Amino acid sequence: VQLVESGGGMVQPGGSLRLSCAASGFTFSSYVLSWVRQAPGKGPEWVSDINTSGSITYYADSVKGRFTISRDNVKNILYLQMNSLKPEDTALYYCARASRQSWRGKVPRGQGTQVTVSS
Repeated sequence: VQLVESGGGMVQPGGSLRLSCAASGFTFSSYVLSWVRQAPGKGPEWVSDINTSGSITYYADSVKGRFTISRDNVKNILYLQMNSLKPEDTALYYCARASRQSWRGKVPRGQGTQVTVSS
């Protein structure tokens, strides 16, 4: 199982970024997937998850209405569109082969991509 994130960077408050997570080594379309983030000096925080078909999504209250999770089951890529970014969104973002109920367990996850929101 391999999960590789990309798309992070530095952006000003109010800006947007689109993160990607390229998956391999498993049947991508069979698994619920999540985005999780960890801010400096803080514990990990679940951000969003998406069901196998992409028809059902859930979000943490902190990102609801600003972030959109999606997936491409042909290309085996998970996405996170982040709009109206705030400084408190600064974190290492990683994808995990997990749901909002299981993400804290020992699950496959990527190394992460850094997002920094600063003026």
